[in-house]
Amino acid sequence: MSELEATILDAATHVFSRYGVQRSSMVDLCKEAGVSRQTLYNRFRNKDDVLRGLIGRYTDLAIAEIRSELDRTPDIGDRLDLIFDRMVLRGFDTIQTTPNAQDFIEGVNATSQDALEQSAERFRSIIAEVLSPYQPQLAAAGLDLSALSACLQYSAKCAVMQAQDRAQLLTHLQTLRQLCLTAALPQASGRSPQRNDDHGHRA
Repeated sequence: MSELEATILDAATHVFSRYGVQRSSMVDLCKEAGVSRQTLYNRFRNKDDVLRGLIGRYTDLAIAEIRSELDRTPDIGDRLDLIFDRMVLRGFDTIQTTPNAQDFIEGVNATSQDALEQSAERFRSIIAEVLSPYQPQLAAAGLDLSALSACLQYSAKCAVMQAQDRAQLLTHLQTLRQLCLTAALPQASGRSPQRNDDHGHRA
């Protein structure tokens, strides 16, 4: 992604947060980014295209951060915490501070299904990668690696939409984590997995 595209997407984040997606215009994005209309349209055809760009960049950054920390995070529980944090928890925290959060969510869901599915697939892939060393244990428990990865990704995203607050979301994510550990590490199912003193997830 070019520096100009990043500047435009930063501007879009501010504009959509301030006015909501529906009430924002491409002219608003031009003013915020300090670019001409022609420059903007050369990169993004419309607001839907901008939203897809925002989803793609969020996913790129999240995946890059996960990969950069995986080598330093050997424990499977901590790895799941890392993925949940970058995949859903940080986005949840950001949305909670956004004045027009519901409008933004509705705008994304209404116009960017293809980008959302591409993002979901990338997160499913990295979940599967983290769980792959435990495939024999999962298979013994009757679980398919691909199906489990998809279930974890989907359930975590649904938890974001349904959670009333951060504490409830963390409880949902911790439950998903524990279910996965119970299947992947059956020999340890009689004890609680190691967890952070705060809430079991990285901040």
